[in-house]
Amino acid sequence: MVHVSSFFLKIVALFNKKLGLFVQGRKTVFEVLSSQIQKEDNVIWFHTASLGEYEQGLPVLEALKKKFPHHTFVLTFFSPSGYEVKKNSGVADIITYLPLDTKANAKKFIKLVHPELVVFVKYEFWPNYLAELKKQEIYTISISTIFRPSQAFFKFYGGWMRKSLHAFDHIFVQNEASKKLLESIHYKNVTVSGDTRFDRVLEIVKHDNSLAFIADFKNTRTCVVIGSSWAEDEALFVPFINTSEEDCKFIIAPHNIKSQEIQKLKNSITKSTVLFSELEQHTDLSQFDVFIVDTIGILTKVYSYATIAYVGGGMGTSGLHNTLEPAVFGIPVMIGKNYTGFKEAEDLVQLGGVLSVKSPSEFKSTLTNLLKDTDFSSSVGTINHHYVHKNGNASEVIMAHLSNR
Repeated sequence: MVHVSSFFLKIVALFNKKLGLFVQGRKTVFEVLSSQIQKEDNVIWFHTASLGEYEQGLPVLEALKKKFPHHTFVLTFFSPSGYEVKKNSGVADIITYLPLDTKANAKKFIKLVHPELVVFVKYEFWPNYLAELKKQEIYTISISTIFRPSQAFFKFYGGWMRKSLHAFDHIFVQNEASKKLLESIHYKNVTVSGDTRFDRVLEIVKHDNSLAFIADFKNTRTCVVIGSSWAEDEALFVPFINTSEEDCKFIIAPHNIKSQEIQKLKNSITKSTVLFSELEQHTDLSQFDVFIVDTIGILTKVYSYATIAYVGGGMGTSGLHNTLEPAVFGIPVMIGKNYTGFKEAEDLVQLGGVLSVKSPSEFKSTLTNLLKDTDFSSSVGTINHHYVHKNGNASEVIMAHLSNR
């Protein structure tokens, strides 16, 4: 099945830039590995699907680097959206794609890497790689994993997937429900550690998040930051921005930063608007009401300037983006209507730290209330602050286990 998929991917890649990167990037993997890893190297292999899972697993990767400073670290990605952003980051000794999950690829990859420890993040379950790791008795763990009854592992037809789970020496899950699901299929090597994304965002707060151009733009004004927004989210906030009489500034960081989409967004806004890509053309950013971030990699820093944040993805079907990134700064967070399956969003909606809206009118009334009632806004933000700090020790649990194995 994987071989058939690979054949069609090569054809489609000719017409799709992202798939082109997916296919082209895998052509030199084995050459890179054979030239950069020596037989005598002690190797730890860390695998993530994409950028979100990379950020999620980074606290454990950094902790392992501190514990094993003389080891060689190999970081692999499945998706171009992770690899293309981090390929030159230097966070690992070797950063590359993971070849497709065939028996031949798995055998060749693991022979070249010869890891002594393997860490898979969240949803990465590749049967051929896991079978080969188990066959060679290489210690393999899964971290920040979450399971649901709807997954194949827990269905009558999921025997082959259950076999893959049993290749893991230990699985660190986000919640008790996931542990019980694993125990229902007789998997016992499981620990409820929580989600390492909490550790990641708590670490971000400790860093220098200052951005001079954002400080110049915001000046002393109240600031609403809209992060990772899609077209469905724009239908909520653009009408508010255009008609709002609040003494407030807006920063928008769209998910899609293609120039035509950015220009379309800018044209839909009637208030004075500046783009990140236009910074060199302006000396006084404080004169603008709206700042559009048409670049990547700075959203977490931008959130540090927010009085209130809206996190995109929840109005459509693309998936809600990371609500923890703004929540860690102790500010109110708004989202769209679709957040089922995103545990931290579900928790925080129930607690009252994240406010879900379903329509432009709800967006307007909720945001207006937060802007006008500072006591209410402060209490909502405090809920988020406490929630993030309460859940921030997953990496310690994982590292304690690895130290004692």
